[in-house]
Amino acid sequence: MSSGKSSRKGKLEEARARSFDLARFMPYRLAVLADDVSATIAQVYVDRFDLTRDQWRILAWLGNHAEMQAKEVGRHAGLDKMQMSRALARLEEKKLVAIKPDAQDRRGNILQLTKQGRALYDKITPLVTAREDYLLAALTPDEAAALDSIIAKLRQQALTLKAGA
Repeated sequence: MSSGKSSRKGKLEEARARSFDLARFMPYRLAVLADDVSATIAQVYVDRFDLTRDQWRILAWLGNHAEMQAKEVGRHAGLDKMQMSRALARLEEKKLVAIKPDAQDRRGNILQLTKQGRALYDKITPLVTAREDYLLAALTPDEAAALDSIIAKLRQQALTLKAGA
């Protein structure tokens, strides 16, 4: 047996020997934090503007792009096909998003904000960024930069694990 495998086995046994404390388990802590932060941000677009989280994510992505393929919006926003379909139907009904067939991909659609969608995006954005600013005010500039770097690194590690590496 190679020393790398035995070392890894020893670390696994050591980890199992430690008592498991969910309150200190990093994935749990991140999930709780994400829920808390999302809830404070959602107060803006749910309570004031009657949007769901999925609808807001679509508006937010389209707010930075003239138009985008629906599948790309869904991928970036972390929404599956069913979530996208439901949210888009409601956004189109509210006349916030225009949907047109994709000339390059007949199975897809191109999305863009309508004038009403742009106006709503422009109202919501300063409100949610003010909440983000409030949350980040608890950190020094160096801590905020470190947090940004840490989030990027952890996301990359998670994506690597998710891909099966």
